[in-house]
Amino acid sequence: MTEDVKRGRGRPKAWDNKGAQNTVKSLDRALEVLVQLGEMQGGTLSEIAGALDQSPATIYRVLTTFQGRGFVDFDAQNQTWNIGPAAFLTGSHFLRRTSLVERARPIMRKLMEATGETANLGIERDGKVLFLGQVETHATIRAFFPPGTASSMHSSGIGKALLCRMDNKRQREILAASQLEQYTPFTLTDPDAMIADLHATKARGYAIDAEERNIGMRCIAAPVYNVFGEAVAGISVSGPTSRITEDRIAELATPVMEAAAQLTGAIGGNNRPAG
Repeated sequence: MTEDVKRGRGRPKAWDNKGAQNTVKSLDRALEVLVQLGEMQGGTLSEIAGALDQSPATIYRVLTTFQGRGFVDFDAQNQTWNIGPAAFLTGSHFLRRTSLVERARPIMRKLMEATGETANLGIERDGKVLFLGQVETHATIRAFFPPGTASSMHSSGIGKALLCRMDNKRQREILAASQLEQYTPFTLTDPDAMIADLHATKARGYAIDAEERNIGMRCIAAPVYNVFGEAVAGISVSGPTSRITEDRIAELATPVMEAAAQLTGAIGGNNRPAG
């Protein structure tokens, strides 16, 4: 068998080499601008250039190139640049790549109706929680995590639901990268306390974000498993502490875990977790 036959379609000889010689540096730098713009949720030319420590002239050329393709928009009145519709359309292909979001939608809607709180769906991506979907409660005070929002795992209900099911090495890597940043007085910033919380989470089957990311908000989350029993997503409800009181946590955890089990079954997963 020849080398070309052995090699997968569309894979060059240096497929396994991810070194600098196999990347397009100018494209990499341009994508840094796009990512930064998204994180800033818009900004002026000088603000973007300052955040990236690049010259305004360089950033302007990148932005106008993206503008030509619809990936960024320019607000002439406010002199600000923002993510454009083409970026959303391209990103939406990621959501359609898997049936997870589609299968989760009716389950999340039932969860919202059963609890009266906003239902969320998220996965781990690059050491953070990436929110893929949300069904908002009809109540006036609500949590809001639009699709595409990323959040630290150690201060997130879904994040902790996924962390507690990871092997120790991956768990330590994510916690070290986050540096257990403190967002509120309730954020767990001590490594021993964090590990103890993850052990408790694993034992009871659901995670709790008790005002650890935002004061006045609680979240209850449970993991969703793939066919191998690996936690690949999390489903949760979140809302104000005035409604999700401490004495309601166990009550609300039941429909959350049931929803996670339903979604596991809907994607052909195994509700008996690995490990």
